[in-house]
Amino acid sequence: MMQNEIQTRKRRGRLGRDVQTKLGKTLQAYFDDVVKEGVPDRFKELLQQYDERKDKGSS
Repeated sequence: MMQNEIQTRKRRGRLGRDVQTKLGKTLQAYFDDVVKEGVPDRFKELLQQYDERKDKGSS
């Protein structure tokens, strides 16, 4: 890569295609693990309480 191209990319704030690809794969691997964890029981309880209160308020 030529020095001018590097400087132009820095000014524009763009990442090279190889960096974008690696970053995308890394983020996808991380968030795939997060998705597999599921929703904690406490959070499910809070959502249920919210839904119940919301339903009572709209009656």
